[in-house]
Amino acid sequence: MTTSRRWTFITNHGLVLSYISHNSRHTAREIANAIGVTERTTHKIISDLELEGYIQRRKVGRRNIYRVDHALPLRHHTKQDILVSDLLEALTVKDSEDVIGASVS
Repeated sequence: MTTSRRWTFITNHGLVLSYISHNSRHTAREIANAIGVTERTTHKIISDLELEGYIQRRKVGRRNIYRVDHALPLRHHTKQDILVSDLLEALTVKDSEDVIGASVS
């Protein structure tokens, strides 16, 4: 019996970006717990996203509030015609009525 490696289509960077877009006031610990990575990994990903301008971080008291720049293109050279907003829309769970309505139209 062979053991298959576990892999996913979306990178941890994409998962963190998506999570932040829906939960802009959550802590790195909450983000890490939700997507299943360490808090240290989450801090690194947040720093990467901030450095490249995909998110902005604003300190309010002891917490950070994040804002995603939806107008930036994806980073891969073959996907630069796709905007962050397109990716986030694709990763967002739709209301079942929206999905049914879209498939009937």
